[in-house]
Amino acid sequence: GQVQPTPKPFFATLHGLLDAEGEITLGELLDAAGEQTYGLLVLLLSLPNLIPGLNVGLAPVGGVGLMALGLQLAWGRPHPWVPRRLKAQPIHKGRIKDALARLETQLSRFRWHGSQRRPLSPLWMGAVIAWTGFLLALPVPLPFGNQLPAAILCLLGAALLEERPAWAWIGAAASFGNTLYFAFSFDLIFRASMTAFHVFVK
Repeated sequence: GQVQPTPKPFFATLHGLLDAEGEITLGELLDAAGEQTYGLLVLLLSLPNLIPGLNVGLAPVGGVGLMALGLQLAWGRPHPWVPRRLKAQPIHKGRIKDALARLETQLSRFRWHGSQRRPLSPLWMGAVIAWTGFLLALPVPLPFGNQLPAAILCLLGAALLEERPAWAWIGAAASFGNTLYFAFSFDLIFRASMTAFHVFVK
C-alpha cells in the first residue's frame, strides 16, 4: 500500500493543550482527540501507573477501565463511552506532561526511517488492550508487576495515536511476554488475589 504523508503528530497537539493556561478537563482533551480518542484514553489511563507518587492503588482501577476501553474498541464503537462525571475531571497537567515527555523519548527509538503508518485493526488492538488491562488490574506482588503492563499499554496507546503497526506488534509481543512472566508466578498471584478478596469482603 501507499505510504501516507506524515500528519502533525498528535503528541504535538497534546503538548499544546497541556501548555495552555488554566485548568483542562478530560472532556476537553477527548474533544481535541477526535477520532484518536481511544489512543488518548489508553495513554491517560496507563501513564499514571508509571508516575511515582501518583501510582499508589491506581492499577486495579486503571486496569478495569482499560479492559472496558479495549472491549469497546474491539466491538467496533467509533467513540468510547465515558461517564459524564469522569469527563468533568481536571487533568494533572504537570505530571502528565513530564511523563509524556519521557514516553516520547523512549518512543523516538522506535521511529524507524521509512516505517509505514496505516490504520490498525480495531478488533485486534481492542483485544490486546483489554487483555493487557486485565494484567494491569491483577494484584501482582512481583517486581514491575504494575509498571510492565502499564508501559506496554502506553506503547499500544501511542501506536493507535500515530497509526504505527510496528509499535502495535512490539506491544503485542511484550504483552505475551508479560503474560508468561505472570503465569510462571501464578501461585503467588493467586494467594495475593485471595488475600485482597478477603480484605474487600470484610
